[in-house]
Amino acid sequence: SGGQTHLKIDATGAVTMPLQPSFRADKNNTAQNDISSEVTVTFGTERVDTNGDYNTANSTFTAPVTGTYVLSYSMRLERIDSASSYYNINLNTSNKGYNSIFSNDEWAGDLLYWSAERTVVADMDANDTAHIQIVFAGGTAQTDINGSVNYTVFQGHLLG
Repeated sequence: SGGQTHLKIDATGAVTMPLQPSFRADKNNTAQNDISSEVTVTFGTERVDTNGDYNTANSTFTAPVTGTYVLSYSMRLERIDSASSYYNINLNTSNKGYNSIFSNDEWAGDLLYWSAERTVVADMDANDTAHIQIVFAGGTAQTDINGSVNYTVFQGHLLG
């Protein structure tokens, strides 16, 4: 269509769709330090952004078409405060929030690090958005979100 390939089937039967919405964003080596209230987790480096649907300025994906998307994040939290009540991470879309909550009252002391990960299948309409937020209750504002691209990523892909 217009000289651009939208669907390709090779001799083995493998199908590729070079314009299928897909993104992966990493932290840009800048940690978010001493988080003390609900914050949007920043993912400032694009690794993949097929159609330019991910905005590094506000760390938000905007669905270009209505469909079913798989969205996931992984992040390394550091200096988990044992005096806090809980941590809540929200993969927030325009249609629904997908919360992951954990309480650290079972640990005898502060943790050096904790990996938080989540994958969801989300229905999104055209122009719906998705981003990651974190909040914790109680304790000392000491927790950091590691800035390494090896630990902290946000990604999504249109399934259909």
